[in-house]
Amino acid sequence: MEGVIGSPLDQRDFYEDLKSYHAERGTNLEMNARVNGKHIDLYTLFGLVNKKGGYDMVSAEKLAWRKVGQDFHLGQTNTAAYAFALKTVYYKNLAAYEIKRIHNQEPPPKEILEDISAKGGDLLSRTLENFRPPQSRDYAGNGNDSDGSGDEDRRTPKEEKMDIDEPGSGGRVTRGLRQAPPQRQLFQPDISSSRQIRHTSGNVHSPQPLVQSSNNAYNYNPSSNPNSSSFSIANYEPRIQVPLTLRPVLTPGNNPAMFREKLKKIKEAQAAKLGKVPPSYKGMMLPGTGFDGPNIYVRTLLALRSSIPGEQDYALHHLVKISHERGDKYKFEAFPGLAEGLIEKALEVSSLFYDVKWVISYSDDLSTCDVNVLDGMNGTHDLLKRISELRQISSQDEVETEEHNRKLSKVNEAGLVIRNMSMLEDNAKYLSDQYPLRDFLTIALKLPRHVALVELKHYALDIAEQLTKYWSLDASDPLYLSLLEYLNDGMDRGATLTTLRAISRISMNLEESNRLQGIPLSAIRQLCEWTLLDDEELVAACLDFFYQFTAMSENVAFLLTCTAAGNFSFHPLISQLVRLLLHNSQESSSKRIVSPAMPIKPATEIPILPNDLIEQIMKYNEPDRSSHWLRACFEEDPESDITQIALWQAYQGRFTRLSTVQNPLLAAAEFIKNVSTTFPTANAQVISGVNPRFIIKGIRPRHAPMDTKGRVHSRCLWRRPEDGRTCGDFYLKAGEMWEHLITLHVGLSKNEESRWNFVEMKTAAALNGQKFNCHWASCQHFSANGGSDDPYEVGMHIKMHLPDISAMAGHRAKFNKPGLPDRASISLGSDTSISSECVNLHGRPAVYEYFPWYNTAVDERGDAVGLPLTSVLVLKNLSRNIPKALDILEDSSDRFTGTASKKEWMERLLGPIRPRLAFVLAHNRPLAGYVSDLITAIKNNLEG
Repeated sequence: MEGVIGSPLDQRDFYEDLKSYHAERGTNLEMNARVNGKHIDLYTLFGLVNKKGGYDMVSAEKLAWRKVGQDFHLGQTNTAAYAFALKTVYYKNLAAYEIKRIHNQEPPPKEILEDISAKGGDLLSRTLENFRPPQSRDYAGNGNDSDGSGDEDRRTPKEEKMDIDEPGSGGRVTRGLRQAPPQRQLFQPDISSSRQIRHTSGNVHSPQPLVQSSNNAYNYNPSSNPNSSSFSIANYEPRIQVPLTLRPVLTPGNNPAMFREKLKKIKEAQAAKLGKVPPSYKGMMLPGTGFDGPNIYVRTLLALRSSIPGEQDYALHHLVKISHERGDKYKFEAFPGLAEGLIEKALEVSSLFYDVKWVISYSDDLSTCDVNVLDGMNGTHDLLKRISELRQISSQDEVETEEHNRKLSKVNEAGLVIRNMSMLEDNAKYLSDQYPLRDFLTIALKLPRHVALVELKHYALDIAEQLTKYWSLDASDPLYLSLLEYLNDGMDRGATLTTLRAISRISMNLEESNRLQGIPLSAIRQLCEWTLLDDEELVAACLDFFYQFTAMSENVAFLLTCTAAGNFSFHPLISQLVRLLLHNSQESSSKRIVSPAMPIKPATEIPILPNDLIEQIMKYNEPDRSSHWLRACFEEDPESDITQIALWQAYQGRFTRLSTVQNPLLAAAEFIKNVSTTFPTANAQVISGVNPRFIIKGIRPRHAPMDTKGRVHSRCLWRRPEDGRTCGDFYLKAGEMWEHLITLHVGLSKNEESRWNFVEMKTAAALNGQKFNCHWASCQHFSANGGSDDPYEVGMHIKMHLPDISAMAGHRAKFNKPGLPDRASISLGSDTSISSECVNLHGRPAVYEYFPWYNTAVDERGDAVGLPLTSVLVLKNLSRNIPKALDILEDSSDRFTGTASKKEWMERLLGPIRPRLAFVLAHNRPLAGYVSDLITAIKNNLEG
């Protein structure tokens, strides 16, 4: 759209601007416009039309809208209809936007733009004064309308007067005009030929009108008449498109061999005329013909071994491609000499930086050989000493010649080929028997620090990672020492990772163990620090190294010696290993039921309303009064029922004495009907039988009444000592309940200053030997001492039984949930403050215990994997080898300087982590078995 719109807009900004414009204009925007089932992108359509000059220019050009439609691939058939539909999409959604944004003019009102058909053009000059709205089918578009797109056949022709010829006049045949059909009569076009046919009789037949019989006028089906146009349309099948067969014109440019052969034959024919017969080479093998030569694999091998620089460059170029693309099938054992050639080429790198040219010798006697001769049979054991004696070639400002860089590039290619091919297991095993390759790896790692050598050193480390599992490297091996030096450097993360993997894989495929001796203490400290990083790949490589390192008791003895000397500390490493046991753990929880829920026991009696609630209900007239009483005393329960007579008698007993002539009670029938009005789920039913029962199904009595505002009263559960009966009075407010308890049940009163006489009652009780006690439900708070001498203490204790109905009750309930005893403990005589009556009134929810889980990663079989597994294996190595290491130190010639016993060492190193291991054991399923074995091993060592 850049260059069409004033400022380049991306698609999102365009649609936002278009939406805001239509919202401002008050028109509808069709974002998902479709033509022939295909989505029309308004952004693309707007750009295409405006590149052609805009709506008016496209409409004025013949077939222009069809050309625009071709960019949307609308179809090859019925293109005129699709073009007009595409024009309509632009007209309704983008025409006014174009006038406003592109031409900076005010578009015509929507009444003469979006609200009418898309026929016509000249939108820029259209106004209410000069625009004539279309008049149904008689409206013809102006001359600028192109088909909606320049199609003449889509326009509706203007109505013209036609001269109607009589049948048989022959005029219609000559002029080709069709007679207008009468109203309500199916149009039947004339299908006779317009050309006059001259018969032998000389008569000219004119088309005759078709006469229909009145009997089958209503059963006529045009599509069944072979002579009708409807039959032709219904049975129309498009012509099968036959692909056009094109034959290329042969020219010397596109077929030089043919013309060369023709020219040769012409020359031979001319020579034959002159008597000059060319020599015949039939049956002879000319140079360069008749022999295909070696394939690309043999060709590269021979080129590499030729020692010709150009041929070697060719070989290395193709070997890099072959080793990358066909490395899974390109094997060294199939091409003898290939590995040796690549190694020799890679060894040329030393000549670029040292004054040496390495030569590989496969002789048994190398005692008198020069410094530059490598032992190809057994490896060069003093290679590090030889490298240290070499004289380095200095370069000014590290600027090298073009020839130097070309040679180094070819060496890198040789190293890359070896690296790529070593990724195949068969090639790695083959290369492991090549002692010169081991020498090359040592030489490559000992090359000087140079930015141009970084690539080659990475190739050498990748090769070592693949091959060390087939090698047994002792502490004096040159390659092993070179890897340790590279590890201790630790400047390159990628190189450090590869070095760690190479060292950890030493002799992995051999029966001999990887002893990892001679590791510098500085490298071990650095590895311990790297385990603290948030780098999972690096931490995994460090843990793999520690797993191999701690598997040998001699290495653990070395760490203990350093710890006793104060040069190393086990505690940070062990603490980090325990922390990694829950690395990337997924928190979840499981629940089990501790105490099952106890539902509310249904009430058996209709509650007696307190006087204040009766006064509230009496303020209403019937039937509202009975509705409020029903809501106060009953609640919906689909499984419960009550007899109609009991319900009516209860209502009558409560309000008969309070009713008046002006405000009488409802009649029994009206009262029963009002029950269903108050409770939609309740309905009157008749239970048939010997003695039919008339009930109200769907309601039950409440345990405590509810006032007109939906607040539930609280019931007094004080048991009278004399008969054990519950008081049962209802109070809405806690203060009123407390005064009721203190006054009526405890026996306190207020003095003249309206203060409770706690002191006087306490003195009188002391003289009379009276005790104050709490008889709320089955409360046993003061039972142990036979009561309390202080009425104030009893009064404050009673407040604990009062319900919390304040506005903050719901908030406090979340943080104040006292434990409830299980069902077995709720019985008469049990030592609990929650009685069975209290549980029946309020119910009790189920009590669950939620147990958290912190499970770590597992594989497809459900076994532990990743950092947690490696960490627990390292800890198991330590718990197993620390006692063995102490035995080694005690038996060694240089006595162990530590004075602590085995038990003290175990308690000092692994004792503090036992609680954390117990937590992992309880909350981590994948590691439970490993941690259980670890805890058992620690326990046995501590007890032993």
